[in-house]
Amino acid sequence: MPSGNAGTVYRRSSDGKWCASLQINGKRKTVYAKTEREAKRKLAELQRAIGSDNTLPDPGRKTVNDLLGLWLETASHSLRAGTIADYQDICDRHIRPRLGRIKLRDLNPAHLQMLYNDLSAKGRKRIPSFVHSLLHRALKMAVLWGWLVSNPADRVLVPRSKSERKSLWSPEELRAFLKASREHRLGPLWLVTAASGCRIGELMALHWSDVDLINGTITIRGSLRKVKGEWLENAPKTESGFRTIALPPEGVDALKRQQEQQIEWHGKAGDAWQDNELIFTTIQGEPLGRSMIEHALTRQCKKLGIREISPHQLRHLHATLLLGNNLPITAVSARLGHADANITMSIYAHAIKKQDEEIARMMSRILRECSTQQ
Repeated sequence: MPSGNAGTVYRRSSDGKWCASLQINGKRKTVYAKTEREAKRKLAELQRAIGSDNTLPDPGRKTVNDLLGLWLETASHSLRAGTIADYQDICDRHIRPRLGRIKLRDLNPAHLQMLYNDLSAKGRKRIPSFVHSLLHRALKMAVLWGWLVSNPADRVLVPRSKSERKSLWSPEELRAFLKASREHRLGPLWLVTAASGCRIGELMALHWSDVDLINGTITIRGSLRKVKGEWLENAPKTESGFRTIALPPEGVDALKRQQEQQIEWHGKAGDAWQDNELIFTTIQGEPLGRSMIEHALTRQCKKLGIREISPHQLRHLHATLLLGNNLPITAVSARLGHADANITMSIYAHAIKKQDEEIARMMSRILRECSTQQ
């Protein structure tokens, strides 16, 4: 068997496995494969991974848990606390129980593929894609740190998540819901969501100083969420997230009703009132939790006998109605706070298609009129 950095590929007679072998500094490194082609690829990876000091990457006894812990700690310096909390949750719930104790040197694409397949089989929909994205980034860091020769996540069938587009309310259903919910304590919030198209986290973070009741506008400066028991207010991810939105008169009226409602709550709560200047709060002035808003909306829909809808779907409904009425996609995109109009086009392709069909019908009327005049 030849030695040196040229390496060799051979088939082991004992069990038929293909081997790729490389000798570095007098020590032989051998990896195994099911086919000759795979063995040659692994040998090429080993050769590319030889460092300037003529050594190969070595993770020692480090496990997947070790990598995830250090990667999350490193990422925490550049990512939002909320994003890190989401990553930690994905690790704890879906990755660590299954892969955490596996040594990095033993981790292979089959481990990852089986995890993705099992998550998909359990109907987790978008979770396999999230898990793959996170693992790919962490393992890429392991390669950069010299722990791994290559990234096993590069050699899997990447799970694709296709978000299921749920049926939205018709304008009539929206009007019926808002009319019946006018006296509900969250009625103003739901109306402003439908009227502005804001994300629910953005409205949770809205302060009275962000409102101009005279000119009928609200200014979005960030979003609010609870992470590990603490409320965190984050600035928008992109410059387009900072925006001033014009409200229809109904939206302004809803804010005025919320103002009156909050004054009443303040009076009843007395010293227990938490004065944080937020617009949408509990009856004690505390920030509203996302799950609280969602559950209240679900209960109200059931009570009224209307199809259930989420707060985020109110945002989708807002955008769909605007696009359905032939508003320019650039204007709708700016109102939604999207970084790029292409994002809006990809999300609301169904509404744009209807818009295009309406344009075709309009052209048909014009052409018929032209032919009639001849």
